[in-house]
Amino acid sequence: MLLKSTTRHIRIYTAEVKDNELIPSDSVLTLDVDPDNEFNWNEDSLQKVYAKFDELVESYSREDLTEYNLRRIGSDLEHFMRSLLQKGEISYNLGSRVLNYSMGLPRVESPESEGKYL
Repeated sequence: MLLKSTTRHIRIYTAEVKDNELIPSDSVLTLDVDPDNEFNWNEDSLQKVYAKFDELVESYSREDLTEYNLRRIGSDLEHFMRSLLQKGEISYNLGSRVLNYSMGLPRVESPESEGKYL
């Protein structure tokens, strides 16, 4: 049975991806980060999200695999992404088709505001 957790920026499925199709799996979790390309990512920050995902999955390894536990992992990853945004490790993609600012308004530096938000 396919279980899933969908938050604004994180999607987790109990499935494998084969030929662009989700195949339900009891032993594999698939993570889709920022499916709407709302953020600008570098490889280091993306790897931090994957490492946090692995850490969270490991912390739930002795519990039943339920939609509730997947939602908890997804919610924790959302909070982690917010921390990356606040640290400036990722930024909003202002060219994205979705400009929601769901994690707070973007910081735009100008000569008048430089250094005031640190």
